[in-house]
Amino acid sequence: MCAKRRGAALSENISVCVVDDDESIRLSVGALIRSLGYASHAFPSAEAFLNSPEGAVADCLITDVQMPGLSGIDLQKALVARGDAPPVIFITAFPQERIRRQAMEGGALTFLSKPCDGDLLVRSIEEALSARA
Repeated sequence: MCAKRRGAALSENISVCVVDDDESIRLSVGALIRSLGYASHAFPSAEAFLNSPEGAVADCLITDVQMPGLSGIDLQKALVARGDAPPVIFITAFPQERIRRQAMEGGALTFLSKPCDGDLLVRSIEEALSARA
């Protein structure tokens, strides 16, 4: 299980979780996260994330919007209701303004379109982790 970031903890103790039903996204974003020196945990669904021990200690969450079962917006709402929502970065192939607005009003850090620019995603992750410190 990954540990939450505390003070000057080592970067490998920082957990960035990826929730996306597209395996190629989970693999590529996970590789990017690991290249930054952070622990990466990938989940094929919001339900899998919510039922995992890693979900309870995530320092940052990167999630798709449209997935079978709970959507990314539903996941965000569940985390807020739980009371310890990590910073959330949304990535989607369907960047509808209505959904973007919902995500941002729900507290999302950013809302990115697929394919996502790697440098922008890295900046978003770093911003999320700075906000969580």
